[in-house]
Amino acid sequence: MNASGSAPASPLAYIVIGLAIIGTAALILHTMGQPLICRCGSVKLWEGDVASAENSQHLADWYSPSHVIHGLLLYGLLWLLARRSRFGMRALLALLIESGWEILENSPIIIDRYREATISLGYRGDSVVNSVSDIVFMLIGFALAARLPVAASIVLAIVLELVVGYAIRDNLTLNVIMLIWPIEAIRTWQAGG
Repeated sequence: MNASGSAPASPLAYIVIGLAIIGTAALILHTMGQPLICRCGSVKLWEGDVASAENSQHLADWYSPSHVIHGLLLYGLLWLLARRSRFGMRALLALLIESGWEILENSPIIIDRYREATISLGYRGDSVVNSVSDIVFMLIGFALAARLPVAASIVLAIVLELVVGYAIRDNLTLNVIMLIWPIEAIRTWQAGG
């Protein structure tokens, strides 16, 4: 133990623990019945059709920026709540939170909620490779927030929300609203009405 009472920091230790967290999340997701890769049998770098059965099945899609925003937000939250903790420890906490969200997001209760409250009628959850990729996108956002001025992080989050919202009529903000308190006018607009 060092003088602050925390375990000694080793970058390798943080990396190994982080990979273990991601691997555990992947194993849990697969055990829950999520396919390792797209049911189509391939892995693509990008899937841009949000109405496709391949959405949320590949490495990146229109929802990947929302996970970058998760990282920006988690960095800010953990800086406020645990700023005395080492960066590596805060990154591990962010990994645990994001991994927990990926597991919850792919549970029957959330999948069913997406189907009933949003325009994602055929949503069956993410592939494991997509969930792992989402966790990595969160880490990218977390790392960006650690290096960017606060104002730049805020601008980045707003730009990502606006670009994705314009491109697919959905984004993190709308997703949260529709999961918690669905608004028929938003659902109609998202459906192209």
